[in-house]
Amino acid sequence: MRDYLEFEQPLREIEEKIEKLSAAAAGGKTAAQNDIRKLRAKFAQVEYELYQNLTPWQRTQLARHSQRPSTLDYINELSRDFLELHGDRAFGDDRAIVGGFARFNDRTVMMIGHQKGKTLKERMQRNFGMPNPEGYRKALRLMRMAEKFNRPIITFIDTPGAYPGIGAEERGQAEAIARNLLVMSRLTVPIISVVIGEGGSGGALALGVSDRVLMLEHSVYSVISPEGCAAILWDNPAKVIDAASALKITAKDLLDLGVIDDIVPEPLGGAHREPKAVCTLVGKALTNQLFDLTDLSAEQLLTRREQKYRKIGAVAGLSPAEPHELPPS
Repeated sequence: MRDYLEFEQPLREIEEKIEKLSAAAAGGKTAAQNDIRKLRAKFAQVEYELYQNLTPWQRTQLARHSQRPSTLDYINELSRDFLELHGDRAFGDDRAIVGGFARFNDRTVMMIGHQKGKTLKERMQRNFGMPNPEGYRKALRLMRMAEKFNRPIITFIDTPGAYPGIGAEERGQAEAIARNLLVMSRLTVPIISVVIGEGGSGGALALGVSDRVLMLEHSVYSVISPEGCAAILWDNPAKVIDAASALKITAKDLLDLGVIDDIVPEPLGGAHREPKAVCTLVGKALTNQLFDLTDLSAEQLLTRREQKYRKIGAVAGLSPAEPHELPPS
């Protein structure tokens, strides 16, 4: 049976009935075949209706699914000759972020992303996708390397947020994230980001200051998790569903608000149901975006990137802030 989430329990119940009838049919009871066909038709109808009306909290659960395709899944499926690079040259190698050069559509690009892992052992090794400062400094080192060799950058975002431990704070977590925001805003090569799962707070934004930001249909992107929002605003965990709705964290909400540029559709049931199909769709979206950005000069890239982020959060009737000289990175 599938690994069902809490809101998918109606599907589990139908599948359990199908399995019982299938076992009876295998035992020679041919009358069960007609019932099986009816149940499968009902399963398809219920599944379609369920996924047509997902709430923001249900999408959050899908975005966090343990079997959802990860950064390395996309890299391995979409590229070849991936050469993973390690370390920040200052403290160590953070396995919550992976990155390196790869061949994408016969072109060398830099691919960087959060890596959560799928099994409990892998998740512990990857710190559940929550980077320490050295992870962000590794990513920064690789982005600067990509700029040096004039290679486009593709980032995959999938993290609950930056690791909030004492050691991370002592080593400058906030400064590392802020430095990434500053440097990414001034890089002279195309940058494309894809939110493939959970995009949490500054830990996600540190890889997300891009020329184009894409989101998978059932991914989420927010300044804080629904649980954190419920705790701060209501001091009540039961308010998590209300918090998820109020935060406007879904791909559709963020596209309407101008925070992202496009949505990559997912198969019915989520990306983990058909990972290869999702990788193909992401590959096509990346190809189209790179094609649009390839012929732009460095000056055009920087101008458009600045305009893009100054427009976010603009209020009707008010002019966006005037451009100003940014400090050197």
